[in-house]
Amino acid sequence: MSTSQAMRTRPGQLPTQTDVLVVGAGPAGLTMAALLARHGVDALTVTKYPGTAHSPRAHITNQRTVEVFRDLGIERAVRDAATDNSLMGNNVWATSFAGPELARLMTWGSGPERHGDYELASPSSMCNIPQHILEPVLLQGALDHGARIEFDTELVQVEQDEDGVTATLRSRIDGTEHQVRAKYLVGADGGRSLVADQLGFTFRGETGLGAAANVWLEADLTAYTAHRPGTLYWMCQPGNDYWVGSGTWICVKPWTEWVLLFMYDPAQGEPDLSEEAVTARAQQTIGDPNVDITIKATSLWQINHQVADSYRRGRAFLVGDAAHRHPPANGLGTNTSIQDSFNLAWKLAWVLQGRAGEALLDSYDAERQPVGSQVVDRALKSVGDMLPISQALGFAPGQSREEGEAALQGLYDAGSAGEERRAALDDAVELQNYQFNAHGVELDQHYESAAITDDGTPWPVPERDPELFHHPTTHPGARLPHAWLDHDGDQVSTLDLAGHGEFLLLTGVGGEPWVEAAEKLAAEHGIPLQAKLIGQDYRDIFGRWRAVREVADDGALLVRPDHHIAWRSSGSTADPHTELDRALRRALGR
Repeated sequence: MSTSQAMRTRPGQLPTQTDVLVVGAGPAGLTMAALLARHGVDALTVTKYPGTAHSPRAHITNQRTVEVFRDLGIERAVRDAATDNSLMGNNVWATSFAGPELARLMTWGSGPERHGDYELASPSSMCNIPQHILEPVLLQGALDHGARIEFDTELVQVEQDEDGVTATLRSRIDGTEHQVRAKYLVGADGGRSLVADQLGFTFRGETGLGAAANVWLEADLTAYTAHRPGTLYWMCQPGNDYWVGSGTWICVKPWTEWVLLFMYDPAQGEPDLSEEAVTARAQQTIGDPNVDITIKATSLWQINHQVADSYRRGRAFLVGDAAHRHPPANGLGTNTSIQDSFNLAWKLAWVLQGRAGEALLDSYDAERQPVGSQVVDRALKSVGDMLPISQALGFAPGQSREEGEAALQGLYDAGSAGEERRAALDDAVELQNYQFNAHGVELDQHYESAAITDDGTPWPVPERDPELFHHPTTHPGARLPHAWLDHDGDQVSTLDLAGHGEFLLLTGVGGEPWVEAAEKLAAEHGIPLQAKLIGQDYRDIFGRWRAVREVADDGALLVRPDHHIAWRSSGSTADPHTELDRALRRALGR
């Protein structure tokens, strides 16, 4: 019996009341369920599906998301199930697997130019874990924390009033309906969110900007990939100028399981997804007729560019694809979804437990909606930025295969024309760093809201391109920078000191008054607030913390449970208790 089957309940066993109802059990919903359970919140998560994802779907998992898994205690389980970052790096453009390679880019921080940046930025490494492999790990993590998750349970109607939300749920096993009253509702029900539709959430942007097909298949391509291991292989053949070329091969399991993604024009009708047709397409882009192919599943999807105008309406919140819908470029979809839940879960828990004021919940929309807008815009721009590759290869709309082949051969011509073509291809591939090495986009999402106490200083001016490069800062609203510390001979990240459902007061030598104030305020406010002093139990032996902390030894940082900095003091003060109390009240929506 699978874990999801074990969670099914008999009709009538659902509660009539709960503090939080989570609708949807994809990455965002499962993360929310796990976090709420860890906080001890009475929550119910429901999904209409019989189990976790049955196909690969999203796969790129960036450092910030792995940090969330680290905080939840499931990082090792995720990494054990994932493909390691060391096997993700080669992004290859070729006419086929067996054919000539046209270009290559080292991606996801694996190249020598970027590897150090990624190592310095986080205690966690990126990995490649398809959604059907990730979700069972998330599910088990949620169950281990005591989460209640009901499969085969569909939301059919929802309405809200000033005091809560009333949801009608239907069993997809026997059709019985059940009404649940919740204080808060989290819509994690994907791009066709019923929660968003029935509760009046509005969206900006467009839908149907492109149409694509996924073909999940088995094919042993070890001979063509083991020497150039990567996550994405772009097959560019004459006669096709779509942004993914003739087909993009996404590695599911090295080097025998794949998703072949290709785009099509709906105006010319739906693509032939018969086993014979998709096998022929796969064989064409492999270029080796001796490779056996087994088709596992096919699906169609469309490119959207949408974000909710607000992530909160009354007592309802949107997370994940319910709130933002965009192309898979940059691999930001699941990552942004999981990080939505990391921002919201502790706020819901603390409000329900009386530790924070209701106003704190407004900060979720203020902080995450701009992130969603940034993500959908970046993903769509990355789609457009693929076009210069096909242009440099000489491909054009309406071109015959013969014309395309002749144009492609021009890439290797001697003389100025060929040299210009090769330079154009180099520039086009270099542009892909904004999709595949966009470290700043992945890590430097920062917040501005009523829950953040700005210290009156400007945000630091980036020394390098802010999309490509991570810029650590302790400016209020930023993610706490990572630095390795020594603790009794063990290496501990600054991020390991934060999180775990608690606030953190971080200071250094001479900061004992801050520690004393934090200990008193934890008792006064009745909240979990740890105080750590770097320089005693935790030693900055590499000097990295000194380089990124931006405050004096006796300064202080107040870090929220989601690792973001709520307040800072550049140094000591005459009345640390009052200063810190004021910052805490703001951070708690009081």
